[in-house]
Amino acid sequence: MSQYQGRKIKLHLMKKKRSDLGSDPRKPKLSSTDEEDRENVRARGGGEKTVANRVKFVNVSMPDGKTKKVKIKVVEDNAANKDFRRENVLSLGGLLDTELGKVKITSRPSQEGVVNATLLK
Repeated sequence: MSQYQGRKIKLHLMKKKRSDLGSDPRKPKLSSTDEEDRENVRARGGGEKTVANRVKFVNVSMPDGKTKKVKIKVVEDNAANKDFRRENVLSLGGLLDTELGKVKITSRPSQEGVVNATLLK
């Protein structure tokens, strides 16, 4: 059943309601200093999300099953957008150069507030 009951309304002529609106896109970037910046944002339904704004470290999952916290040197490549490499934006599927070598991001920093990655061979 539609949320618009009663007489038929041409939906393409209506304005968006507040519940239909989304939030502005967030682009977590590589921090130039050792400080990291995160904030809590209200999500739909009253929940909270932790959003990463500036990140300097990544949690790298090693082949032996252990995890290490490593400093990020630079963003190598990003399949989502070619400009993300130049802007040092971190997103899912991006390739990073770290102290251990190249890693691929497996988390969503703009949604989860943390950067997890796997080591590439």
